[in-house]
Order: sequence, then C-alpha cells, then structure tokens
Amino acid sequence: MGRKLDPAGKARRGPGRKARKQRGAEQELRRFLPPDPEDSPRKLSSHVRRRAAKRRIKSARLPAGKTTLALRESAAPGESLPKGAKKQAALQDGRLGGFSDISTWLTPSSAEKRPRPKESEQDAFSGSEELEGPRESDGEDGSDDGMVDDYGALSSGDEEELLPIEQAAQKQKEQDMSEEESEEEEEEEEPRKHDEAQETDLQLNVEAGERFLLPSGQEVEKEAAEPPDLQLIHQRIKDNIEVLQDFGTKREEGRSRQEYLTLLRQDLAAYYSYSDFLIGKVMELFSLSELVDFLESNEVSRPVTLRTNTLKTRRRDLAQALINRGVNLDPLGKWSKTGLVVYDSSVPIGATPEYLAGQYMLQGASSLLPVMALAPQENERILDMCCAPGGKTSYIAQLMKNTGLILANDSNEERLRSVVGNLHRLGVTNTVVSHCDGRQFPKVLGGFDRVLLDAPCSGTGVISKDPTIKANKDEKDILRCAHLQKELILSAIDSVNAASETGGYIVYCTCSVMVEENEWVVDYALKKRNVRLVPTGLDFGKEGFARFRERRFHPSLKSTRRFYPHTHNMDGFFVAKLKKFSNAIPKVPQDEEPTEEPGVPSAREESAPVAAAVPLSTGGKQEERLQGVKKQAAKRGFSALTAAKTELRGESKVKKQKKRVLVVQRGSFQAQSRLAKASWSSPGGRRTQAVSSRQRRAPQSCP
Repeated sequence: MGRKLDPAGKARRGPGRKARKQRGAEQELRRFLPPDPEDSPRKLSSHVRRRAAKRRIKSARLPAGKTTLALRESAAPGESLPKGAKKQAALQDGRLGGFSDISTWLTPSSAEKRPRPKESEQDAFSGSEELEGPRESDGEDGSDDGMVDDYGALSSGDEEELLPIEQAAQKQKEQDMSEEESEEEEEEEEPRKHDEAQETDLQLNVEAGERFLLPSGQEVEKEAAEPPDLQLIHQRIKDNIEVLQDFGTKREEGRSRQEYLTLLRQDLAAYYSYSDFLIGKVMELFSLSELVDFLESNEVSRPVTLRTNTLKTRRRDLAQALINRGVNLDPLGKWSKTGLVVYDSSVPIGATPEYLAGQYMLQGASSLLPVMALAPQENERILDMCCAPGGKTSYIAQLMKNTGLILANDSNEERLRSVVGNLHRLGVTNTVVSHCDGRQFPKVLGGFDRVLLDAPCSGTGVISKDPTIKANKDEKDILRCAHLQKELILSAIDSVNAASETGGYIVYCTCSVMVEENEWVVDYALKKRNVRLVPTGLDFGKEGFARFRERRFHPSLKSTRRFYPHTHNMDGFFVAKLKKFSNAIPKVPQDEEPTEEPGVPSAREESAPVAAAVPLSTGGKQEERLQGVKKQAAKRGFSALTAAKTELRGESKVKKQKKRVLVVQRGSFQAQSRLAKASWSSPGGRRTQAVSSRQRRAPQSCP
C-alpha cells in the first residue's frame, strides 16, 4: 500500500533542479545587493558549499582538551592539519594576531613540495568527494574567503545559510530598529527637558535661602493683568502652607500671619474656582493640613455604589450575577451588609436586567447612614418628611420587611414621580406617598414612632456632583437654608409621639458641611423642644462641634457624626439622632426687664414675711439662705410690681372714662334742675310762665 518511509533518507537541501535552471533570478537580485569589491571569476557548486559547511562543523567539534597546537605537534611530519584547524593554529601562534615574537613565518617557504596526504587520513576532515572542475587555492591558512554562492554573493560564517534577500532584509531591519531606538530616546529626553523647565519656573519665588516671600504690589498687579498661571499658583499654595505650619521660623520679617492667610485665600479661590465667601467658610472649617485634601477630593468623583434590595435577592447572588455580566465590584465595607462598590463595568450599570427587576438601587454610600441611624423596627409608623427620590424610603421598607406603615412626603410634586417609580420597581408595598409642606405637617397628621428628616441644604458636601455650588452659594443662601431647616426640625419633632413604646426618635441629616446648617440647627431644636441627643449607632465618622469659633453649643453635640469626602471617600454628610421625652412644648422664657430703682420698694416685700422673719444675727449658712430668700422675694416682688403697675394703669384709664361720663351726666342734670327751680320759685309762677310762653308764640302763629 504505497511507498514505505525510509527513515535513513535525508531531505535534500538547497535549491532543486528547476531552481538551478532559473538563471534570471541572479540578475534580478543583483539590483538589491551591494556591489562586490572582489568578484571571483569562478563559482562553486552546491556540493562544494555543502562540503565546506561540513568541514567547518567538524573543525568546531574538536576533541575536548586538545588544542590546535597540540594537534599540530602530534601530527606526522608528512601530514597536514585540517583547513579549519590551520587558521586557529595560526591565530594561536600569533601569525594573524600580530602580537607574537615568533618570526619564523616571515621566512620564505622552501622549494620542496609537501607530500600529498593519503586519502585515508584526509577522509576524516575533507571527505572523499572529488571537486567538480578546478578549485581556487585556499591558501596556507585554509580560509574560505573565495567561496561564492549560486547568486554571486560571498558567504560568511554567520550568514552562510541565509539567502541574499534575507541578508538584505536583516540589514534593513537592523537599520529600522536603530532609527526607532534613536526616536524613542529623543521622545524620552523631551519630557525630561520639559519637566526641568517647569521645575525652574516653579521655583521663581524661592530664594537662595529657600524661604517663601510674599509677592510685591507690582507682581500682584502684573498677575491680575495677565491670565492666571495655575502652576505658579499651585506651587505658591504649597509654599504658603509650609510657612503657615511653621510660622515662627519660616515667616518673612515684617509680615503678619493675616497677610499670608489673605494670599492663601486668594490663591485657593483662583486655583479651585471657588467664591471668596465659600473658600473663607472652608478655611474656617478645616485645618491647613486638611484644607487642600478636602478641596482636591471635591475635584474627583466618588465611586459608584449600589444597595441590594433584600426584598427580592441576596447580596451574594446579586454580586455573582453582575460579575458574570462583566462588572468589577466589591463589598462596600464592614459597616454595611447590603452595599456594593463598583469599580468599572462593561455594561451600563443602570440598565441591567437586575436593575430593571428591582434587585438593587443606585445610591450613594452616605445616603445609607441616616437610615442605619434611624434603625426602623417592624410594624411601626414612620414618616420620611423629605423623601425624594425614594432611596431612603425604600431602604426603610426593606429593613421593615414591608410591614407597618411609611408615609413618604415631599413638597415638590414633580420629584414624587420618581419616588413612585422606584417604589414600584423595588416591590415596596407598605408606603403611602403624600404631597404636603413639611412645616405644616403636624397639623395634618402626627403620632409617628420615628421621623427621618433629610432637610434641603446648600449642598456643600456634594460639590463633586454639582461643581456649580462653588460659585453660586453665598451667605444669604446659607442663612435661608438654615431658617428653613429650623422650621422643619421643629415640625418633625412635633410629629413624633414621645409615648411610643419602641420609638420616639428623630434623625436629622444634611448633605452639607456648614456649621450653620448642622450643629446650629440641632442646638436650636434642643432649646425649643423637649428632646435630647442620643448616639447614632455609627461606628465611624468624626464628632460634631460642641464649640466653633465664637459659638458655643450644647456639649451633647459630640454624639453627632460628620463625614468628609477626603476622609471617608463618600459625600460630605451630617447625621444627628434625637430622642423626644415629652409631648409638651416648653414655654419660651420672656426676656427679663431691667432691675428696679434702688429707692422704690417692691409690692412683694410687704407680703414676704419669710424674709422678715429670718433673724439677721445668724451664721454663714443662715446668711446664704437669707440672701437666697431675698433674691426670690425680689424676683416675686418685681413681677408683682409690674403686674400692679399694669392694673393701676388700667384702673386709671377706666376712672377717666367714668369721670367723663359723670361730667356729661352732671351737665345735663344741672340744666334741668335750673329750669325746675326757675319755674317753682313762687306760687303761680309755673302758670305765669306758661301764659307768657303762649303770648310769645301767638304773634309767630298769626300775624
């Protein structure tokens, strides 16, 4: 069945018969090859080239431990060394190297001819094949420089197996690689030069002593006339902060700290595009070490986070499903059992089948904290006063396992549409959506167990989401938001039932870092309502301010929590938890009037026998008691005196009115009495008066 494979057979090397007959290829390839300086008139066949290759290979495989010089000494006087070994022996003798002192090779050779080696001895090196045609003499050194391949190119030791076209391609490739390396080196040198130039430019304000100097008035005017150099400003900010951190040793003589702070404020506002008001507020809030970190963190967006909807799935199953879709994610942290953070995704994270099925909700990490602080329980009545867009409301329903009742309220009717859509998608069934002003909510409905108030604010904690806040907010906006927040927190407290068995809690939160919108509002609520601050239950976060600059707040405000983007890698947030212990609204104490004059006795002093009954000749304790009683009596007397004064004023007014009425009545009565006396002065006087009146009227009636 066919020919058998001969394992001893060897594949032929070199061009075949048809290739040898194609003489035109030699002429075509000459155009691509460099001209040969020494063109040999004779050419070698393929057999000669193969035998030469074999000789080189065999000469390279000499017995280990025997050098060419040893072979030469051991050889018989009539024998000759192999051609490859002759060259190596010449190199070792120094005939080709030029560094040996042996000069015997310079003597002319003898005229006697060397005997021809026997075929048996020559077969080990040169083989028994006969040369085809006459062959050029290789010389005494046995070099093969005269061999030419089929295409007329000289064959070297390294390139004897490469075709001429391959040799040309290799040379061209080496040239291309050398050009590419030179270009890469030039490209690497250009950025280095550019960086060096930038470093020299950035060190303009640094003197030989490496001390930062404030710019002069002319430099300030020049900078104001030209476009801002951000690199120079950035370097100046760093140097300025270094000086302020060690102001005693690095400051410039004759310069105050306020001048450095003013320059830093201007540079920060120019570099980060903040308004002068807002950058001033930020500088008051953070130290110099945290100031730049906070501003830099607002320039970077926060990582995308999502919350697992445990009403429909588990976090492990959701994570596996999203990973299979090409989403790179990790658990949010040990503090959250439902959060996931997404690093990158090959699919739109807000349009996956899992999202449309309501298995998760795109929600910031900081938005999970207020609901965790609220800690809703099953079968409770809970109010979310500002619920849009529904992330916190759905999280409350998730923790309540769709039991109890949630009232989701918002004053913006258009935003309630997103609330309804998210609640339907997430499968929430225990929520009622309402549209009402939160400030009037206690008049509508009350008696809730817990209330969550995510109050509208200036948004200074989410600048990374809305960079327009940097320049749009001013002091009026902050105060307007603070006033609205004070009204809302009082309304939220009034909506809670203090007698609730499981609740009576209010959680107040904002996405702002301003003290006017956070600690100031909570401190106002502590004064106006019967509430107290309790721990939020959050293990991380910074404490709230109990004192800030000239303001002093209630000491319990340390239990509130602040979250910053540069510290916790989440949006800036504030969380406070209040406990209501009485439904009664405390009366606001009236401002005390100025004290009485020293000579006027109070009305209470007469009716204060306790103070008079205490003897004056008593010990120290009795004197303290006496002073306390006197103070109480004075306060009571002062209040009684003011009441007596108001009563006297009222009585005086009434008396004046009565006097006026009496005067009018007396005037009319006196006139009547005068007429009566005139008529009854003598007997018959009344009749005569009547007759006289008739006589007076008679001429008027008839002429």
